[in-house]
Amino acid sequence: MKLNLQSVDRVETISKKDFLERYFKPQKPVVIERFIEDWPAFTKWNLEYMKSVAGDITVPLYDDRPVDYKEGFNEPHAKMKMSGYIDLLKTQPTKYRIFLWNILKEVPQLQNDFSYPDFGLRLMKGLPMLFFGGQDSYTFMHYDIDLANIFHFHFEGKKKCILFPQTENKHLYKVPHSLITREDIDFNNPDLEKWPALKNAKGFITELEHGNVLYMPEGYWHYMRYVTPGFSMSLRAIARNPKNLSKAVYNILIMRYFDNLMRRIKGQQWIDWKNEQAIIRTHKYMDTLVK
Repeated sequence: MKLNLQSVDRVETISKKDFLERYFKPQKPVVIERFIEDWPAFTKWNLEYMKSVAGDITVPLYDDRPVDYKEGFNEPHAKMKMSGYIDLLKTQPTKYRIFLWNILKEVPQLQNDFSYPDFGLRLMKGLPMLFFGGQDSYTFMHYDIDLANIFHFHFEGKKKCILFPQTENKHLYKVPHSLITREDIDFNNPDLEKWPALKNAKGFITELEHGNVLYMPEGYWHYMRYVTPGFSMSLRAIARNPKNLSKAVYNILIMRYFDNLMRRIKGQQWIDWKNEQAIIRTHKYMDTLVK
């Protein structure tokens, strides 16, 4: 038995009006296949180009190790020169990923290679973020701290994306006081006997290639797996739904600081308790469905 996933809609291009009516208002994901072909980035951006413009910069790296109480919220696991990292990506599989790398801050000239598209949403122009990964590297299933509307532009290679809306939280083994599900769930090939609640979760799946744009609505959970080495850029617009906006404010101003405090006070006991609660709460909800 597999996850209950439907394919994300795909369109070659789309007008602002159609995007707002068909995808933003109903909060439904979509892949736009040929929206950025007039960007310089469409022809210029590949791993070698990034190496040439950012090779001397030291970048933060993340892998798929479980959260450790000694590490701060979103603290990197290692650092490396971009040139060395890209050489690593191109020569061998690696779990190391670059996560939330602000290109305006690190390589301002890259902003000349793209423009901010008009989808009818006000994009946050100070926060274009890059994400890199090697073959078979992946992110844990998570949602972004600000529950933003995200436009995810992919460059070089292929990337597999599995998405769930916030309405599926109770089926996903969500870890309390965090933005992730249980890290030992392999969403690429989940054990549905071990994690039975996932059978009830309804989500989406797609694969991105060079130049594709994935719209992820507010607060969507996402699992990203690099089928081949590549990178993506995300542009974001703040949540419009009042419930999501208030949750974003709570996450940014309270939740992450509370979590760091509890890690310092309780150590690994805090991480273990959260992971245990993810199972207890999810299966408790499953029991209500049976009754």
